[in-house]
Amino acid sequence: MVRTDLSADEARRIALAAQGFGRPPSGTGVSTRGLTAGIGRLGLLQIDSVNVFERSHYLPLFARLGAYDKGTLDRLTMTKRGPYAEYWAHEAAFVSRTDLPLFRWRMEALRERDARPAHVESVVRTEGVRRELQALLRAEGPMAASQVEHESNVRRGPWWGWSDVKLGLELMFRWGDVVTAGRSGFERVYALPDQVLPPGTLETAPSRSAAVVELVRRSARSLGVGTRADIADYYRLRADDTAAAIADLTDAGELLPVRVDGWREAAWLHADARVPRHVTADAVLSPFDPVVWFRRRAERMYGFHYRIEIYTPAPKRVFGYYVLPVLQDDRLVGRVDLKSDRQRGVLRVRTAWQEPGETVDPERLAETLRRTAAWQGLEGLEVTDRGTAAAALAGALGVPLVPHESADDPDVPAAPEPSPVA
Repeated sequence: MVRTDLSADEARRIALAAQGFGRPPSGTGVSTRGLTAGIGRLGLLQIDSVNVFERSHYLPLFARLGAYDKGTLDRLTMTKRGPYAEYWAHEAAFVSRTDLPLFRWRMEALRERDARPAHVESVVRTEGVRRELQALLRAEGPMAASQVEHESNVRRGPWWGWSDVKLGLELMFRWGDVVTAGRSGFERVYALPDQVLPPGTLETAPSRSAAVVELVRRSARSLGVGTRADIADYYRLRADDTAAAIADLTDAGELLPVRVDGWREAAWLHADARVPRHVTADAVLSPFDPVVWFRRRAERMYGFHYRIEIYTPAPKRVFGYYVLPVLQDDRLVGRVDLKSDRQRGVLRVRTAWQEPGETVDPERLAETLRRTAAWQGLEGLEVTDRGTAAAALAGALGVPLVPHESADDPDVPAAPEPSPVA
């Protein structure tokens, strides 16, 4: 039966099921095949360098699959011959190497944009360096920016203090003149395309319109149900391109127009989406998890107003430094500010909050955090006395509350890499 109306509860359950929640964890551990299937369901893993608790790209798979070997994911994503590479898919993200041709049109669009007066200064300044870098990569093979011995490899310029070497490599990365060959110490390693990709991979890319249709198809499948803005945001597509692709996929029967109770915007349901009666889930989510990365969708779907505060000075933070939403079944019921204190072997819960109008089950959250600590190789848990859920959580864990000291908040970190698709 073709659905034309969905309740808000149904929409949440559809979205979470499409994202891989509600599936019981494997009793035998998570295999390489399981990780690959999990990434395939999401389409990409967003990358972020903040490591106060754990780097972001590790967290979505843990939230959905349970404890897994991070070394296995590293071999998939951070090695020269691994099946995943990086590109500006949402923000910087790991995607399948075979998917890179879907972004060839973006590479060309960024090359054209960078030739405009507002951007061209960096292009002109690094022209000679880029020629030298291409020759060096051809002669020496894949390299990180820090490995390049060059008089221009000193910090300068407006791009967050990057050297001309780093800036040149990043421009070439944006344009597809170089691709990634893994990471070394979490630093990108750059390579010429033919050094890591099958010959002609990027040259045989589909047209922009065909690529956008495929990306819209994938984002709709990963979302389950969404508005045009939701679908466009997944791969940071233009609204007009997205609308045209939605029309094509609707005509083909792959997307179904639906009305969702409480949503002002029109929505589309992927034809293969499941409508589960119940979703059982217990997880803490990365700030860059697809469930919450589009803040307008998180607020519309879960009533969850979310702003990451890592770049906010400590006295002005409301909820904490690195705050993760708490998912229990199909509701975002709270948020916790986590830090992995590896010297002491302790997972620190620096704040714990219950969302207005929601109810955190402290026993379930305590068990989620025990599993999280064990996955991180940490033996203990510590809860400070800040937040509306702190006392109940400490009681469920059987630990005393520790006084919160604002001076313990981290400093504001270095600025992130500038996004070409924001």
